[in-house]
Amino acid sequence: MEWINYKHLLYFWVVAKEGGLAAAGKVLHLSHPTLSAQVHALEDQLGEKLFSKVGRKLALTEMGRVVFRYAEEIFSLGREMVDTLKGRATGQPLRLNVGIVDVVPKLVVRRLLQPALSLPEPVRLVCFEDSMENLLADLGTHALDIVISDAPMPPGSSVRAFTHLLGESGVSFFGTKSLVKTYKPGFPASLDGAPLLLPLEGLALRRSLNQWFDRHDVKPRIIAEFEDSALLKAFGSDGVGVFPAPTVAEKEILSQYRVELLGRAPELKERFYAISAERRLKNPAVLAISGAARADMFAGSS
Repeated sequence: MEWINYKHLLYFWVVAKEGGLAAAGKVLHLSHPTLSAQVHALEDQLGEKLFSKVGRKLALTEMGRVVFRYAEEIFSLGREMVDTLKGRATGQPLRLNVGIVDVVPKLVVRRLLQPALSLPEPVRLVCFEDSMENLLADLGTHALDIVISDAPMPPGSSVRAFTHLLGESGVSFFGTKSLVKTYKPGFPASLDGAPLLLPLEGLALRRSLNQWFDRHDVKPRIIAEFEDSALLKAFGSDGVGVFPAPTVAEKEILSQYRVELLGRAPELKERFYAISAERRLKNPAVLAISGAARADMFAGSS
């Protein structure tokens, strides 16, 4: 059996957490060259590069992210063991590692995950945000329990995983008071020539929006395009343009971004999925998320 050098793993973990060799060296009271040599020793043992240079900084490689998540679990269990032996703990929360595809609206994610925190047994959510490709790779190595996505498993994926539809929502359009006053009458035809903030081309919602605009013979004036839905809403809150978002998050958007509802497009559908390595969901926290989404959050949503 091949054993890993856990001291080297610890040094790698601290470097990753602290964001670099210099900061980690202060925590571990080790010199820069010593720490660098320890990390290189771990890379040699694993046969993988764990860090890459980005300017003057170190960034985790894809394999580095996988090793880091295992290290998080290993050292978390180590702390639990010490606490238990010292009588400081009677039990640790159930850990749920969730991957979130970076284009999924954060307000939707927050509502989706909330039921996991309402279980009788304590749950510790650990959330990672990345591209679908990287998250599926982590799911394949069991570094993640589920992936929350706005699209099902891509065809031809090398990762063996299963898609579970959580629900679907219509789309609403929002804007500041002055924009709503100007463009609400005659919606959706009123969006022709209106200043719009949209998701990037190629994203699932953008494709649906483009088709919807064509059906209604609407040609909006696109002011800006975003990958990050939260940034899109921030610009919308400043009055830069009208913006779309899932109807299921309507209440939170009106409150958080201080905008008004311009109109709804219930025929436009944005879908949300949980992707797991298991065909049937078993994790109690994942079951709580899935059950609440279908029975409550998306029930009758349009």
